[in-house]
Amino acid sequence: MSTQASVRMNKVVDKAGTEPDVVAAVRKWKSKRGSLIMVLHEIQNARGYVPRDVALYLSRELDVPLARIYEALTFYHYFKLEPPGKAVISVCTGTACYLKGSQALVDEFARETGAPVGGSTEDKLFHLQCVRCVGCCGLAPVAIVNGKTYGKLTPPDIKKIVHEWREHLAGDEPEEKATD
Repeated sequence: MSTQASVRMNKVVDKAGTEPDVVAAVRKWKSKRGSLIMVLHEIQNARGYVPRDVALYLSRELDVPLARIYEALTFYHYFKLEPPGKAVISVCTGTACYLKGSQALVDEFARETGAPVGGSTEDKLFHLQCVRCVGCCGLAPVAIVNGKTYGKLTPPDIKKIVHEWREHLAGDEPEEKATD
């Protein structure tokens, strides 16, 4: 790497070290052995993904090779390397949900939003992902959108959910109602 490129890279890495969520996570976990996953979880929870500059900063501050950080980031499906859409749709594909038709829900969410499974829409409005059991087997099949759980879903329910979140993301609050 050229000297100029190295200087630019150091500036990017140093900037990541001034961001409060990153600094707090490093301070909290730095002295604890084997804490890489915990630091990555904190960053993922705060930002929705782990940016490259933060990974570089963590490598330097935690004295962990960058390859080891990316090994964890790419092995675990929980971590994202790019910012997800504003509404993260998680469709449970655990056994109970799968047996009750969760694949049809995944297909319908993909059709209604235009988001590929594991990806986001071009406008970054929606991100669609399949997840393993979310612990709501009695409500199978289940989808969670930004923490809001929808249970006993059928494919026709998906259009209404997507519409609700489009309105919410445009500035209107989604209607609160219990789902069972």
